[in-house]
Amino acid sequence: VPSDLAVGDIIATPVTGAYGHSMGSNYNKVTRPAVVFVADGKARLVVRRETLDDLLLLEVD
Repeated sequence: VPSDLAVGDIIATPVTGAYGHSMGSNYNKVTRPAVVFVADGKARLVVRRETLDDLLLLEVD
């Protein structure tokens, strides 16, 4: 990890194997990050960042 990494910085994890978005879970109520595809220098948001409201959406009383 770079020594100058700060809160709010964006980092890329291009190869994560089983630790990627598709295998992620919310068992610990941690939101998943956005997924961005980059091709030919152009970025495209394909999955938005989850919110706490997203996590609570399926909860029942």
